[in-house]
This record gives sequence, C-alpha cells and structure tokens, in this order.
Amino acid sequence: MDLLDVWRGRLSLRRIHILIQSLLKKPGRSAFLAAVDESASWSVGDHLAARVVDAAEVANYLFLKANSEESANVELPKSVPRPGRHEADSSDTASPTFADGDELSAFFTHMNTL
Repeated sequence: MDLLDVWRGRLSLRRIHILIQSLLKKPGRSAFLAAVDESASWSVGDHLAARVVDAAEVANYLFLKANSEESANVELPKSVPRPGRHEADSSDTASPTFADGDELSAFFTHMNTL
C-alpha cells in the first residue's frame, strides 16, 4: 500500500482509519500492535499466568503473616514484571489509550491541508 495514494486521490482517510483499526483488533500477536503498545508483546495467557503467580504469592504472604510467629520479617512480595510497566509506575496510573476516530480524522485533515 502506498500512502501517497492519499494525495493522489486513490486512498481515502476513512480507508486508512479502517485499516489501522482492523490491525489493532486482530487476534494474536502483532508486530504493529507491539510497536504501538509495549504491553501487547505478551499474550492474554501470559498476562493471566503472571496474575495467577502474583495472587499465589500474596496468598502465601497472607498465610505466613497470619500463622507465623516471626511475621514481622516477612515482606510483601513484588509482582511479576510486565512489559509496558516500569518499576516507577504505580498500579493506579491509567494505561495509555489509542486515539479515537475523530482525533485521527482531525490529524489527517490537518496533514492534508499542509
């Protein structure tokens, strides 16, 4: 696909929007989606497995805290590092969002008027 077709009149901005949206919705791993969203480098199964590991570690921590006489020495376990999340990130920060159709349309309209 040649993006110059936009300026030649053979490719519409709506068609580009539809193609980009279809790339983002494809199941499985996608190089495009991984480039756009770093957390997409893991599959859903990988994220679920990391969540299960985190839950098991917290359950063990709570069990030891409740049943151990030396519970003051037990530290809260750290979660499994996930792609797209850095050490400094907190869990309550909002995840990045993709631009909606209106924002893309405004961007391409602006680019077309240059």
